[in-house]
Amino acid sequence: MPPWVQKARRLLGQPVGVSLVNGQGVSGILCSLNGGVVVIQEYLYHNQFASKQYPFAMIQEIHPYPGCYMSGPVY
Repeated sequence: MPPWVQKARRLLGQPVGVSLVNGQGVSGILCSLNGGVVVIQEYLYHNQFASKQYPFAMIQEIHPYPGCYMSGPVY
C-alpha cells in the first residue's frame, strides 16, 4: 500500500489537493479509498460536480487544504 494512504484515511470527507505522478494536480472532496481507487468529488462548472476515480498508482501524495488566513477588511 502506498505510504500516503494512512494519512488520506484521516482526510475522508475533507477538501484535499492530490498530486499525481504525471506532475498534474486535482482538488476536491476526498470521498473514498476503496479497492486501490481514490474517489474525489471535483467541481466542474456552474452547479456541476463530478466524482472522479484515480487508481492508487496514479497518485504521488494527498494533502489537506490549509486554513484560510485573511488580512485586511472582510466584506
